[in-house]
Amino acid sequence: MKIAVPVSEGKLCMHFGHCEQFIIFDVDDNKTIVSSEPHTPPPHEPGLLPRWLSDRNVQLVIAGGMGARAVSLFRERGVNVITGAPADKPDTIVNTYLKGQLITGMNACDH
Repeated sequence: MKIAVPVSEGKLCMHFGHCEQFIIFDVDDNKTIVSSEPHTPPPHEPGLLPRWLSDRNVQLVIAGGMGARAVSLFRERGVNVITGAPADKPDTIVNTYLKGQLITGMNACDH
């Protein structure tokens, strides 16, 4: 499984579409991170990031905030989305998710 986390300044970026990078994690069947790699996204355009990440075989995006249109575009491509994640280090977020212990709050995006 591939999991993407939007990152700015080393932590989860609360505004999905304006992050500096995405860290894409490869996770094995034992729910262990096998590798992670930073990817710099193209300049932000509405609707671009769901296609860009799905083209990299991402199956799950964990975000702080994401607009309803982006969530819908991800789901159309078969990519699951979790919003309301805390602004923490990306590997901490993914490991917490893999343990079934990720606590999410409100979607930090209002559009």
